[in-house]
Amino acid sequence: MNEHSSQPSQPDATNSAAAHRRRPASHQRNHGRRQHKNQAAPHPFTPAQLSQRAASVPTITYPAQLPVSARQEEIAAAILANQVVIVAGETGSGKTTQIPKICLDLGRGVNAMIGHTQPRRIAARSVAERIAQELGTKVSKESIVGYQVRFTDEVSEHTLIKLMTDGILLAEIQNDPLLRRYDTLIIDEAHERSLNIDFILGYLARLLPQRPDLKVIITSATIDSERFAAHFGVEGRPCPNY
Repeated sequence: MNEHSSQPSQPDATNSAAAHRRRPASHQRNHGRRQHKNQAAPHPFTPAQLSQRAASVPTITYPAQLPVSARQEEIAAAILANQVVIVAGETGSGKTTQIPKICLDLGRGVNAMIGHTQPRRIAARSVAERIAQELGTKVSKESIVGYQVRFTDEVSEHTLIKLMTDGILLAEIQNDPLLRRYDTLIIDEAHERSLNIDFILGYLARLLPQRPDLKVIITSATIDSERFAAHFGVEGRPCPNY
């Protein structure tokens, strides 16, 4: 809105009263927006819970036969150095099961969860079970690996890695726009380009400047990695992809 130097005409009594009634509501809305913007994000866990979560991280190994395992150190370095990393690999390369473990190995998932999305409920459950098996545990609310799909919630304060459908993450965005329950988000099967995935990727691109602590890893079997990298690029530079 442009500012004008000329003095406004004197309003009549009706307009003056209406303006007076409107000002408090406008002031309250503006105050609410400032308060939301400046409000510090509450920490999801107590110090005792954080100690327990850190102590629950097991020794992590990577199956030698998987291609992702051969590049584990390279991918880990990219995650440490960048807010967004894109990993494209063929089906069976191990990206879906090993990247959450790489993140956990880097210390992610303790202060907040590692969220890992899948487009279908059966995939969310089966991937959770596989990751839990490789970490020497089982999927449950008492385990470090849990999952949430429609009508099933195996997530608690013990959960470090959470598998879920795209729809579950969308629902959480409505209740927690800053997604403060997560310090890492892995968006799998991004090549499917469903409405859910498109919305999530667009939302995350806008959210990242507000959450500099949040890491995003986008994985897929077949993906236009250059286009996705450019979409999430910073200062004109595409984010790294593997």
